[in-house]
Amino acid sequence: MSSVAVLTQESFNEHRSGLLPEQVKAAVAGPSGAEDEDSLPTYKDAFPPLPEKPLPEGVQETGNAWTSKIKPLKSSAITQVFHVPLEERKYKDINQFGEGDQAKVCLDIMHKTGAHLELSMAKDQGLSIMVSGKHDAVMKARKEIVSRLQTQASATVAIPKEHHRFVIGKSGEKLQELELKTATKIQIPRPEDPSNLIKISGTKEGLEKAKHEILLISAEQDKRAVERMNIEKVYHPFITGAYSKLVGELMQETGARINVPPPSVNKTEIVITGEKEQVALAMVKIKKIYEEKKKNATTIAVEVKKSQHKYVIGPKGNTLQEILDRTGVSVEIPPLDSSSETVILRGEPDRLGQALTEVYAKANSYTVSSVSAPSWLHRFIIGKKGQNLAKITQQMPKVHIEFTEGEDKITLEGPTKDVQIVQGQIEAVVTDLVSRMDYTEISVDPKFHRHLIGKGGANINRIKEHHKVSVRIPPDNEKSNLIRIEGDPQGVQEAKKELLELASRMENERTKDMIIEQRFHRAIIGQKGEKVKEIRDKFPEVIINFPDPMQKSDIVQLRGPRTEVEKCTKFMQKVVAEMSVKKIGHSSTLCKRRAKNAGRQPIAVKGRRRNHRL
Repeated sequence: MSSVAVLTQESFNEHRSGLLPEQVKAAVAGPSGAEDEDSLPTYKDAFPPLPEKPLPEGVQETGNAWTSKIKPLKSSAITQVFHVPLEERKYKDINQFGEGDQAKVCLDIMHKTGAHLELSMAKDQGLSIMVSGKHDAVMKARKEIVSRLQTQASATVAIPKEHHRFVIGKSGEKLQELELKTATKIQIPRPEDPSNLIKISGTKEGLEKAKHEILLISAEQDKRAVERMNIEKVYHPFITGAYSKLVGELMQETGARINVPPPSVNKTEIVITGEKEQVALAMVKIKKIYEEKKKNATTIAVEVKKSQHKYVIGPKGNTLQEILDRTGVSVEIPPLDSSSETVILRGEPDRLGQALTEVYAKANSYTVSSVSAPSWLHRFIIGKKGQNLAKITQQMPKVHIEFTEGEDKITLEGPTKDVQIVQGQIEAVVTDLVSRMDYTEISVDPKFHRHLIGKGGANINRIKEHHKVSVRIPPDNEKSNLIRIEGDPQGVQEAKKELLELASRMENERTKDMIIEQRFHRAIIGQKGEKVKEIRDKFPEVIINFPDPMQKSDIVQLRGPRTEVEKCTKFMQKVVAEMSVKKIGHSSTLCKRRAKNAGRQPIAVKGRRRNHRL
């Protein structure tokens, strides 16, 4: 296999800095041995090309016409996962997860960007969003997610006014790229505005990344001295200090600008800009801190459950800053996507004990517990629209309560004391419900389910209200026979009996099609349905369906218990027969009246009625 290395000016300088002093002198010295900037080796000098392989006879050189067209293949689709912590979620109602405003926002983002979103909720109620699609679509979706699903913070960064245009870039391309990369909104003052402050809005992590990038752009354009120091990432907290107080003091003391990558940016390079003397002084102080910590600091590794790492980190990393501030010890937590449970403490040996105590205290300040509760009782514990659960969570907002479908337990997570209180409350609710509630299941053929429900839920709602029970009839797509009844023990048994009776009647039910000429339908139905209502009242167990007039059909359908359908059929046949007789009599009378009015006497000729003028 072959590999390709791309050399930039920056990496070339790094290559030079890695040479031994004798090698550097040999590389940069001119013919006279003096170091001259003009005599620096070129790319070809540093990396001479391989000897060309001679071409076989009769084969002409094709040049780069073919190879220049070859482009590296890239996957057209990517997938990224974004995590929104609970404290940064805009929509925190767990009862509306997957619906409500949050769902509408996600659908709108998918429609707007063309990316596909999948949401899931972690135990700590944080939101994990998997975004897949083309690179540009994913970046745009990420920006939309941050602005519409996360609470926003803001910050300002001051750089020289003349550097603003480099942040904007040609036709605003650099600014747009920066906003997409950091998922932030960056506002740059207009040219006529004398302010040099750039305003950034977004998440805490996004703000840190955007500030870092803007300061790097400014440092590259700064005409003053610019120096870069590669300091191991694990020693950055000792240079910035807790809450960035130490780095602030260094900048104030030296007058140089010091840009340390935030924890979320995986870079080791610290950039220092300013006057030469200021930069040199800052570098000396930073180097001193680094060397002292590297020499004196020791580490201890402890195992802390992965689920407890977030308690050690604290909201927005505040707990880590507190420990660093009080003890001078840096606590290193494995990234979220790592399965490691090892936490490393780094600092002065005499301070590690105190820091370790604080880490364990924070990790154990939260606990996970569970309450045994039959899964069928879960929705009664939650209450209608989460009302019962809301009463508990309002009093103890730091406790997370999780119900898992099909499991006979409820999981609680939060501060130890709060969890104990909530556990006692839920156990009392469960004991009460178990003592006064029961459930049963009955088997009914799915083809009868909609008839049990009735038109607009009339039947099932009547049963629920009369017996004070809850009845769950499975939807058609489940194709299940089981109907579940829950509630007061007596009500459950009564509802069960009634539903089984209805099901039994339906099993003996038959459907019959009657042929009745469409011209009689309106007369049978009557004005405002009065006539057919009388028939239905007479045969309440029979459902009578007339066809739509537009169908011009003669079929009237009867459905109900076999004997009742037969009785109803005979009755309707009688009604139709009477209507036919009346119709014939009415036609004969009408014909006589017409003949009389015309002065004619009706006579019968060959079985047909004829009019003969007298």
